Amino acid sequence: MEKIAIVTGGGSGIGRAAAEKLAGNGYRVTCCGLDRDDQWAPEIDFVRLDVTDDGAVTTFARRFPAVSALVNSAGIILHEGKEFTPEGFRRVLDVNLVAAHVMSVALTAALAAAKGSIVNVASVYSFFGSPRNPGYAASKGAIVQLTRSLAVAFAPLSIRVNAVAPGWIDTRLAAGALQNPERNTAIMARIPLGRWGTPADVADVIAFLHSAGARYVTGAILPVDGGYGVV
Repeated sequence: MEKIAIVTGGGSGIGRAAAEKLAGNGYRVTCCGLDRDDQWAPEIDFVRLDVTDDGAVTTFARRFPAVSALVNSAGIILHEGKEFTPEGFRRVLDVNLVAAHVMSVALTAALAAAKGSIVNVASVYSFFGSPRNPGYAASKGAIVQLTRSLAVAFAPLSIRVNAVAPGWIDTRLAAGALQNPERNTAIMARIPLGRWGTPADVADVIAFLHSAGARYVTGAILPVDGGYGVV
């Protein structure tokens, strides 16, 4: 059976790295989202999709009778206090949390048909509070509980559900912190491994959680943070 993988938010950053890793592992990969990097691997399909549009997600999911791997990587963060507004807070939760649930439910039958697995993208902010981004931190905290809940709910269907919790990864989403000398210095001082992570660092763990090597792993939240969370 051909192995099909779907990656939300797969146009850039961690999602794109995960898509490329899975494609290299023999999956036929479809990425979906609203934007993608300029240079694109021709072997990976990209579908423009608003993951917060329930009807569009349902229609998209009908294309796939069987799915071996789903990566819920779509995510946003709003700056300049926008997450303290009701509209901004809801927007972040819709993209980061609700969309992951809707996509997972829409593809449940397809995942069951392939005895597939889901990997959600959480964050170090699943465990720490964020003074600048309450919506982002709340959404990522909830991703942990969504992952655990779906792991229990989907286990009878032979669907495993896990999550990665990236730390400071060199992506567009984290560019503001990376390029701010004061914040970057403080972050680096707390990372035992002494460097920012790369999207490939996270993609390798995502690929492991989708592999046969993780066949008895479900409901797990794996930090990929260079030790940031243990200091």
